[in-house]
Amino acid sequence: MNDRFANVAPVARSLLALIFIIAGVQKISGYAGTQGYMEMMGVSGALLPLVIAVEVLGGLALLVGFQARLAAVLLAGFTVIAGTIFHLVPSFEMEAMAAQGEVIHFMKNLAITGGLIMVIIFGAGSWSADNRRSGAAVSAG
Repeated sequence: MNDRFANVAPVARSLLALIFIIAGVQKISGYAGTQGYMEMMGVSGALLPLVIAVEVLGGLALLVGFQARLAAVLLAGFTVIAGTIFHLVPSFEMEAMAAQGEVIHFMKNLAITGGLIMVIIFGAGSWSADNRRSGAAVSAG
């Protein structure tokens, strides 16, 4: 990675991670409502603890750059699946205005997935737990 951009990777990872961490914490505080919504959409509410773990733990791993590529793979897969189930599929059954909002939410999920793919390809960057563990020097560049 170019030394001029070494400080950008943790900012980018943080922006990606925050949406997952916040969403996971909100699911904890609104557990019953989230579980009911999942079941209404045809997804077993018993999966909610797994969803929370993926969002919070995956988000934290991405935030600090620990096993960042693996975290990004898991979060990207989760994001595409959740976006399809909760945003894309319902948009086919709604009136035009409501459907447009769901399609925008789905596109947001695809954009987040694009950012995660960048982490998968380029790694966590020099300011990360992954880089510290590998013994690589952090460039002040």
